Amino acid sequence: MLLLARQSVQAPAAPVLRVQSPRTYANSSGERALPPLTFDEHGTFQLSIFGDLHFGENAWDQWGPQQDLASLNVMRAVLDAESPQLVVLNGDLITGENAYLENSTSYIDRIVSPLVARGLSWASTYGNHDHNFNLSARDMLAREKRFPGSRTRSMVQGRSAGVTNYYLLVFGPECGHDTGARCAPELILWFFDSRGGHYYRKRTPDGRQVGQPDWVDTSVVDWFRQTNAEMRASYGRTIPSLAFVHIPTNASLALQQDGQGGIDPNHQPGVNDDSPLAQQGQGWCPDGRDDGTCEYGAQDVPFMHALATTPGLIALFSGHDHGDSWCSKWDRLVPGMTVAGNGVNLCFGGHSGYGGYGNWIRGARQVRLSRRKLWEAETWIRRESGSAVGKVTLNTTYGKDWYPAVPNDRTSCPTCDYTKITPGPRGRSLRGPG
Repeated sequence: MLLLARQSVQAPAAPVLRVQSPRTYANSSGERALPPLTFDEHGTFQLSIFGDLHFGENAWDQWGPQQDLASLNVMRAVLDAESPQLVVLNGDLITGENAYLENSTSYIDRIVSPLVARGLSWASTYGNHDHNFNLSARDMLAREKRFPGSRTRSMVQGRSAGVTNYYLLVFGPECGHDTGARCAPELILWFFDSRGGHYYRKRTPDGRQVGQPDWVDTSVVDWFRQTNAEMRASYGRTIPSLAFVHIPTNASLALQQDGQGGIDPNHQPGVNDDSPLAQQGQGWCPDGRDDGTCEYGAQDVPFMHALATTPGLIALFSGHDHGDSWCSKWDRLVPGMTVAGNGVNLCFGGHSGYGGYGNWIRGARQVRLSRRKLWEAETWIRRESGSAVGKVTLNTTYGKDWYPAVPNDRTSCPTCDYTKITPGPRGRSLRGPG
């Protein structure tokens, strides 16, 4: 049996951002960065969230590359219909079981090509399929950072932390100009690595690949708490925030299975086909074993507690469960839980890519905030067909307000021939649930 020991990692101090010029800002180390994210001249800020793209499946079969082309078409259709200031790639960019260190970076090039072509910037979280024995998530990040539009960072060091743990700040539109004044952020975007998959090139003494824990590590939780507290103290107020993580917490599962309400198609509109959903800590034991003897190890409790005690956190957006695209307000102690929610909304984005399991119609969750109502957010799913469904307002009455149900439409890759499925160069094929 394999027991994974957690490393002790000291959380680094939060870098203090300062506006330097009309076109760029830097962190405290002086590293040159992109122009600051800002609300537009109308006072709005919009994000497009693509999750579970799963590039790179069965590249040796006809349908593998065709899936990737279909996924690129989804991205183009959504981005042509929307006008985001930031794109979020919320995990499982690549199907790591079918990719290798040698070609994983080329998939990053393909994934970001629609963003580069439109002059958009983006920020990523990495998912369980982005962490694998055959590919390095850190090399993926290094490849991302070769493109001028990448805002993805790694602010917590240590193998147990994962890679994509960081924050981005969003300022008022006046901070995009050379006013000479110090600007305070109006919105914080938090990004977390829920890890999972396998450690890169690590084996047990008997030759087995080593499974990586699939939850946000406590070192990251400590960093999140410390950094958030420092920003509140620095700016003298609570700043509204959004958060992104690939694998949802157990709170999402508890809300889904809550006998007092669950997910109602008119009060929490969206597809709800992945039931029960797969949460952080699934398949792990409380003592760190992942030998198939436990259903859930509760290792995400520190992260859930941090989320539920973060003032101003509007919503947490997840992927992982391809057949879910709803939002639910976590505002109580749900049966089976030990952590009570404070009103944060837990949302899924649905399936964006043609890789991975399921044939639900593809699309991407959109999120729009207004400076006039910074404590709430509008959100909807823009589908590849062009339609927008499930538009809701995440405010104090969400969960009580009535909305039209979301149609559970399906679609399949139009050019993919799945009659031939062969093992890859090292005997791996990934087609079907997983």
